[in-house]
Amino acid sequence: MSRIRTVCVYCGSSPGARPQHMQAAEALGKALAEAGIGLVYGGGNIGLMGGIARATLAHGGHVTGIIPRFLVEREAMLADVQELIVTADMHERKRLMFERSDAFVALPGGIGTLEELVEQLTWVQLGRHDKPILMLDLDGFWSPLIALFDHMTTEGFLRQGAEVPFVVTSEVEEIIPALLRAAPVIEELMDEREGAPIDQF
Repeated sequence: MSRIRTVCVYCGSSPGARPQHMQAAEALGKALAEAGIGLVYGGGNIGLMGGIARATLAHGGHVTGIIPRFLVEREAMLADVQELIVTADMHERKRLMFERSDAFVALPGGIGTLEELVEQLTWVQLGRHDKPILMLDLDGFWSPLIALFDHMTTEGFLRQGAEVPFVVTSEVEEIIPALLRAAPVIEELMDEREGAPIDQF
């Protein structure tokens, strides 16, 4: 049985410039619900955040929204979720999102989405967790970031043997199967690297 019971999805509080962004968020929400996997997300009711949460709920899925108090009005908190947590600040929000999730998915988004994604990648490299991380590279959205990681490696800032394991797919339908396949691979890599000195990212 998979250890993935809940997935944290990072995504924009904006709908994006193209309808494919919202379509992808809604399709993932439906897929999570149908797979019996709970959604953990930022608690908002606008943009891709609202889209994935409403779609998960509409198809009978479980949603946990975690939002800091100062964003309750700005991101129009979605009160219809089964579990809603209002935190004191962003640090508490991110900690709870991490603790309540078995895997992480980054849909298209802005600086906040990028920051949350990179933080999880950093924690993997530092050996703080072995949860799968996946980027939905919708129409090449994350390709510049992936190219930057390659550039960091070429420039000697990501050393050989310390590569951060993450999964990339361009199809929503591949997200859940890819996460399920990645989980044991991530665990194996973490076992191999346990105790190794960590000095770069």
